[in-house]
Amino acid sequence: MQKNFLKRLLRSEQTVFSFKELLLTFRTDDSKSLKAKLNYYVKKGDLYRIRRGLYAKDVNYNRLELATKILIPSYISFETVLRSAGVIFQYYSQIFVASYQTKNIVCDGKTYSFRTIKPTILTNSLGIELREHYSIATPERAFLDVVYLNPEYHFDNFEPLDWNKVYEIVPIYENESMKHRVDRYKDAYDKSLSETSIKKRARPE
Repeated sequence: MQKNFLKRLLRSEQTVFSFKELLLTFRTDDSKSLKAKLNYYVKKGDLYRIRRGLYAKDVNYNRLELATKILIPSYISFETVLRSAGVIFQYYSQIFVASYQTKNIVCDGKTYSFRTIKPTILTNSLGIELREHYSIATPERAFLDVVYLNPEYHFDNFEPLDWNKVYEIVPIYENESMKHRVDRYKDAYDKSLSETSIKKRARPE
């Protein structure tokens, strides 16, 4: 039984497992027995305990996957997505996550920065992608999450954004002043494109 238990975990594509997930996966309500199995494999070195209630196959687990299992519901967003997409250039070592609480949690030397998004937005899947057992915002959704929480945020590069998608998602925030802020960012981007075009035409052949 124990060998089958371990084999099933190791065959999974997931790298991080919550205790609650495992109760459901193995269809048991015997939490004491499950804890005993997990403790046994952790002591043997076959599994790795990240923190209370969270386990991994080994130390090389996916940090983004972990980020969305510390607090549930949650999804990767904000600067983590925008930096990867090239919308901002500043590097941040922490992983930014949208959730129902605002707090910083450190696991294995990595900081996970959670920011509060109201429930109606947090649970709306528009602009959220499921990747490798974790949820992550598209660049457009991450851009809007930042604008929602930081009205005067400075973005370095709007080129990666699909503005049609931005305007498709913005109604879920139910915030008219935010819509106006998005319009200002779009106007500034359009103006920069126009100025760049004029400069190109003015250059001598």
